[in-house]
Amino acid sequence: MNAPLRRAGVVVLVLFGLIFANLNWIQAYKADDYRTASRNPRVTVAEYERPRGGIEVDGTALAENKATDDTLKYLRVYPKKEIYAPVLGYKPVSIGATGIESSENDFLSGESDKLFADRLSDMFTGEETGGGNVVLSLKPKAQEVAWKQMTDNERGAKKGAAVAIDPRTGAVQALVSMPSYDPNPLVTHDKDAAAKAYKQLNGDKDQPLLNRALAQTLPPGSTFKVIVSAAALQNGYGVETEISAGSQYEESGAVIRNAEDEVCPGGQISLKEALTESCNTGYAKLGVKLGADKVKAAAKAFGFEDDTLKVGDLESGDGLKVAASRTGDIANPDGSTDKGALAQSSIGQRDVRMTPMEGALIAATVANGGEQMRPYLVQKLLSPDRRTIYTASQKKLRDPINGTVASQLKEMMVSVVENGTGKKARISGLTVGGKTGTAQNAEGANPHGWFIGFAFNDKGEAVSAVCVMLENVSGGHASAEAARIAGLIMKAAAGGGGN
Repeated sequence: MNAPLRRAGVVVLVLFGLIFANLNWIQAYKADDYRTASRNPRVTVAEYERPRGGIEVDGTALAENKATDDTLKYLRVYPKKEIYAPVLGYKPVSIGATGIESSENDFLSGESDKLFADRLSDMFTGEETGGGNVVLSLKPKAQEVAWKQMTDNERGAKKGAAVAIDPRTGAVQALVSMPSYDPNPLVTHDKDAAAKAYKQLNGDKDQPLLNRALAQTLPPGSTFKVIVSAAALQNGYGVETEISAGSQYEESGAVIRNAEDEVCPGGQISLKEALTESCNTGYAKLGVKLGADKVKAAAKAFGFEDDTLKVGDLESGDGLKVAASRTGDIANPDGSTDKGALAQSSIGQRDVRMTPMEGALIAATVANGGEQMRPYLVQKLLSPDRRTIYTASQKKLRDPINGTVASQLKEMMVSVVENGTGKKARISGLTVGGKTGTAQNAEGANPHGWFIGFAFNDKGEAVSAVCVMLENVSGGHASAEAARIAGLIMKAAAGGGGN
């Protein structure tokens, strides 16, 4: 055999060797990946052979199945449409799931290790018993009151969010994002129609797919004064300590004025009155006097800068991602404190940004004596035959303040609702505290209206903590409507009626 033939033979043998090795690699290591890949149509058909578990709250179905006559045996259905969509998300045929449908996918699909015994039973019976069921912590009355009041608000705001939490446990009682969307067109078995529906929603300038309660950060305005108050109380100030105020304050080129001329025009005002009246000059001066490090430390203690928080299942730690709230650097290029920025930041402006979830957590911490509980949405996991597999047991997230400071803040925030800017949040039969916030944003744009607060029943129990945010509210006093809505949500969460 001549040299060229020998070389050709070697090349052929090497190629056969590579083909053999690749076949073994596919069979031994990649077969399962290929078999279960979402682009494999057999996988999709097999997934829909077993009915997906339901998502429910207080016995009301929020996500369920409808039998079909097409290739895929079950169609996912969302009876409440827009109201719960930011929490539930959706489970489409050809793209990834979102929301609770995503974070609890293994359990809902029946693939979770928690349901191994059910799958083992199926092997002997030949049945497809379906996935597990997820019970949420939401209170239907609170959720639906929040949705109705937000979408039919008296100021014509088209965008916003509301969150309500049980301060004692962290259970999320309501979570609304506006505008929302109907998930049903996104899960149709007609892939072209589903893709068209998604493209339309994704291209909407009002971003209905954005969960504003968790994923959007905006300047919180005067609600941030609760953080600055906490910093002061932790550093030698008392509720009645006099702080410097006045009608105007200029610091390093930043000019701070009060919302109205009659707000704290004098040179001194107590810390409690400053919060009650929402005295901008007083808090700007207070923040500068405390210093950036103390203000930022107080904010961080409450949860600012935390980009790890998820709201969903306490056991797995998985759930809906919460964007980090931020104070901003508050620094000059050389690293020294920018006092003008600090003055503005101390009234929740400049670079301060907060999620509505963080706002609710601040109020909940004060109501719960200084302990901040980890927020959650998954109350129970039930097997296909409705045996309880898991029940949520509250977990503490952090200790931002001690009990004494929490009691002082509670007193100050109750004064805001009873005597100050938060009167619209008052609820008959409940003790309510809170803080309003009107946040300036883009030049020429209407301000955002905020309210954070809590409610105690006649037994002295904290029954709800809430944050309501309305974007670009016209007509002045943007926070008044947020306070009104917050009061109705807390009333519903406490078991009262709602309009």
